[in-house]
Amino acid sequence: MTRGAQGLVRTAVVVRAGAAPLWWLGLLAAGIGLLPGGFTGRRIGVLTGAVLFLVAAAAVAYSRRKRYERLTRAASRAGRFDVLQDRAVTVRNWRRGHRWWLVLAFLAALGSASAVPAAGGMALAGAGVGLWLKAVWLGRREHRDGSLVWLRVDWLGPRAGAPVGKQAKGYRVTGTAAGDAAPGGARRR
Repeated sequence: MTRGAQGLVRTAVVVRAGAAPLWWLGLLAAGIGLLPGGFTGRRIGVLTGAVLFLVAAAAVAYSRRKRYERLTRAASRAGRFDVLQDRAVTVRNWRRGHRWWLVLAFLAALGSASAVPAAGGMALAGAGVGLWLKAVWLGRREHRDGSLVWLRVDWLGPRAGAPVGKQAKGYRVTGTAAGDAAPGGARRR
């Protein structure tokens, strides 16, 4: 079976790419959001934010898991001439493709602080934690199966960040030594 060379990107790296920006922007927005008292007061704002943090983390971490599992089970072996994209390039592409969404989410979290202090920022940070938890879950699956999961770069969508979107028709797998990222998308040590 012969295939042309295609660029492949690690699925876990794409998922993990948004975790750090959402976490840090959420913490910054929550910290700034504590400065004004808001309509509800700081105590209610922080309690509401804690609940939103947990809900956002759980919702993001558990969303679309069945689609990930279905695509992973049906994955085919990567071709000999497929090109594996570096982790740093994947992260940079995701952040460039989502920079305006990150700015809008940060501004919305700051704007919500006038009503409920810190809640919007804590929800944003919770989404970041949810992405990190999903990447850890993917890493455990990769470690258990003994193979890394990849996706064609051109199937990521226009913003380079939809590893289970409609355009993702299938995954490819390689051995655990391939690429420059450990299982779960973290840097290799």
